[in-house]
Amino acid sequence: MPLTLDREEARLAALHEYGLLDSPADEELTAVVRIAATLADVPTATLNLIDETRQCQLTTVGFDGCDSLRADSMCAIAFRDGRMVHVPDASRHPVYAGNPWVDGRMADVRFYASTPLISPSGYALGTLCVFDTVPKVLGERQLDRLEDLARVLVGLFERRKQARIADAMAAEADRSQKFIHSLMDTIDVGIIAANADGRLTVLNKAARTWGGAADDPSTPAWLVADRLHVLNPDGVTPLPRDERPLQRALAEDVVTDAELVLRKADGELITLVANGRSMLSDSGERIGAVVALTDVTADRAYRHLLESTHAELQRSNEELEGFAAAVSHDLVRPLSSAIGYLELLGEYSGDRLDARSVKWLNGAADSLTRMQQLTRALLTYAHAGHAPCARTTMRLSEVAGGIADDLRDLIDAQSAVVMLRGDLTLTADPTLLRQLLQNLVDNAIKYRHPDRLPRVEIAGAETADGWQITVTDNGMGIPAEQRDRVFDMFAQVDPASRKGHGIGLSTCLRIVERHGGLIDVTEAPGGGTRIGITLRRDRDASSR
Repeated sequence: MPLTLDREEARLAALHEYGLLDSPADEELTAVVRIAATLADVPTATLNLIDETRQCQLTTVGFDGCDSLRADSMCAIAFRDGRMVHVPDASRHPVYAGNPWVDGRMADVRFYASTPLISPSGYALGTLCVFDTVPKVLGERQLDRLEDLARVLVGLFERRKQARIADAMAAEADRSQKFIHSLMDTIDVGIIAANADGRLTVLNKAARTWGGAADDPSTPAWLVADRLHVLNPDGVTPLPRDERPLQRALAEDVVTDAELVLRKADGELITLVANGRSMLSDSGERIGAVVALTDVTADRAYRHLLESTHAELQRSNEELEGFAAAVSHDLVRPLSSAIGYLELLGEYSGDRLDARSVKWLNGAADSLTRMQQLTRALLTYAHAGHAPCARTTMRLSEVAGGIADDLRDLIDAQSAVVMLRGDLTLTADPTLLRQLLQNLVDNAIKYRHPDRLPRVEIAGAETADGWQITVTDNGMGIPAEQRDRVFDMFAQVDPASRKGHGIGLSTCLRIVERHGGLIDVTEAPGGGTRIGITLRRDRDASSR
């Protein structure tokens, strides 16, 4: 019957699956063709496979086979119908008489019989063909046996295909196995596996290295494992067998982040973290377990070093803060006395001093005043880091009002405007928060722009997890390249101006950090500086 294009494509796909075209036929196929020639009592027979454009004579008896055009093939005419063709004299047959294999152009075939080779899926792959140069008629039993031989050939095709598939699967499995072994030997994580009875089946290179057998893969896994001593995290007490990760994985299904110490074959102790799980068959039966062991010795040593260093730094910082507070406090009184004596000297003896002496006297007083300011700034900085941070509930307007009172002289002298926008209730240390905002407002007025009167706005807003406070001014601003360093100790935007000591913003940072918050600097719209402060409800700064 005629085939549709889709069915012909499916037939060709089925043919190519066997991988027979352009490959030498094995001896079994040739033997079946010889039997067919003997059965039909003819000198010539062939096994033909028919693809898109040609007839491939896979193996022949009585002549040298070759490929020919499908259009010239006698077998290609009716093989897709799935029925045997029996032609006693092809030269007298209306369909075959003009074929090149009959009319002398390629051969002088007279007797011709072909049996289609039908795959299990029902597609015709080609034919088992017997022919002769003289007319002949086959009996019914001979025709039946030819059909049997055609089925034998298809059976051999199937066996060859299955063997090829099995070989491909075995090759793929071998590649996968080699890849897995290579992967396991490349990683620096120890991999250990056991069967359901607990007998070790896999030790990768890392694990074998710990057991002193990295270069000898033939050493049995049990012998390598016998050289290792599993200890509790204290590195002294042996870990009972039923508490070891592999045995736990067999019993508990999953082991997560189990820490242990391993004494290697060379005596070195290493700290490992184990993660493992049971291996189950498709039916759910436990067939073994696998454990991955990560060496965290260096990580634990580094963590211990960090903890020790942090504790030492904290102790040193506390000592330095106490020292700074004590020294600053002890220096304030003698500095005040020295400034007072200089003022008295100027009042009682100023008219007897020449201009140069007066200049020296004023210079000494200015230097002492600056030292006094620096000492007070250091004292404030030490207090910000050393004093307890006790949070209470307050309104931002109360803090802002106190700041305006504290800085009244400076505000009036500079004709400054300090205003609050967006009052809110928040929890913070009232003394530290007042000190923080006072430093920021003082800076904003101190570093005013020469072309405009100072204007400072304190604003507050509640956020999902805390509060946002901003202090915005219209002053000189802070260049973008310096904003990352202005909170560093003694950092100054314009040291030549001698307007500060570079401690105020460091103190602000310390206060914000005591509250577990964040502080940053951006440019204000229209010029100037905006300081943003973020405080969170869920941070307990009293533990700092």
